[in-house]
Amino acid sequence: MDTSYLHQEIQEQPTVLQTVLAQEMAAVQALAARLQQRAPRYIVLAARGSSDNAARYGQYLFGAYNGITAALATPSLFTLYQRPPTLEDALIIGISQSGQSPDIVSVLVEGQHQGALTVAITNVADSPLAQVGQYTLSLHTGPERSVAATKTYTSSLMVLAMLSAAWAGDAERLAALQQVPIWAATVLEEFPRIRHIAERYRYMEACVVMGRGFNYATAFEIALKLKELTYIMAEPYSSADFQHGPVAIVEQGFPVLAVLPEGATAPDMLAFLTSLQARAPELLMISPLREALTLAQTPLPLPPDIPEWLSPLVTVLPGQLFALGLTLAKGYDPDHPRGLRKVTLTH
Repeated sequence: MDTSYLHQEIQEQPTVLQTVLAQEMAAVQALAARLQQRAPRYIVLAARGSSDNAARYGQYLFGAYNGITAALATPSLFTLYQRPPTLEDALIIGISQSGQSPDIVSVLVEGQHQGALTVAITNVADSPLAQVGQYTLSLHTGPERSVAATKTYTSSLMVLAMLSAAWAGDAERLAALQQVPIWAATVLEEFPRIRHIAERYRYMEACVVMGRGFNYATAFEIALKLKELTYIMAEPYSSADFQHGPVAIVEQGFPVLAVLPEGATAPDMLAFLTSLQARAPELLMISPLREALTLAQTPLPLPPDIPEWLSPLVTVLPGQLFALGLTLAKGYDPDHPRGLRKVTLTH
């Protein structure tokens, strides 16, 4: 029986997601009304670590459904180089579990100085980030004791999804959000099976993690969990980028973890992974699609009929469970990865 904080926090995610939906919708709607009155010309998302992976999801979300170009910030321009770019008429969104990292705070401070609208997404209501945000959206996760972020990551995705749907005034998408905690609970029931599966990979030292579109973010987040918890060299790729050179590393038995939801990216990814079978990789597949799961040595099935734009809130969960299972299989402490602290301050 695993009694780690990490395990507890992974399992808390359905409840956290439901709490965010219930308690943060009013604040999201208030911000959405402001954006509807005066839309920004573009969005800048400032974050680090898992929050930066959530920001990648935001790039696809706001681009696809709100028609707004969204870019990841380059915080070093604001701190080390003291040469911030022009932020006029921008929406600046800072995402940070602790809200303490000075470089993320500096992006919002400069945004306010230039007259941009600033939003803090954080789990700590009185944090430096929250204090400089004109609007603050709370993650409502409660304390996250494990170093590896799990519930704050999916909560960040939920807040971004809520904001996108509310900003667009899309009642159908807002209603779809209510299903996410149910899908999440279904996936998390699979931990005993996934923990057993992870034993097969206890000697794995490297792998690639592939996703595309909305799940480009998922590839980065699962790879990060594998790196920080199991110490393996896990590299994230878009399946399109992977074909432009890195595919050369795949040989017999090389581990490839693929995230393949239903949606626009599925046909191309499925065709590529099918062609990859000639090299006999060790394929782990997170997907609801039978034709995808049958390709894999290790199928990790998902519930069907999850809209692609919402799938990152669910597809990451088997990756979290696999990372935890592999950590335990390797005999490591999931709550205390070597050399890491819960709050990292970068400048």
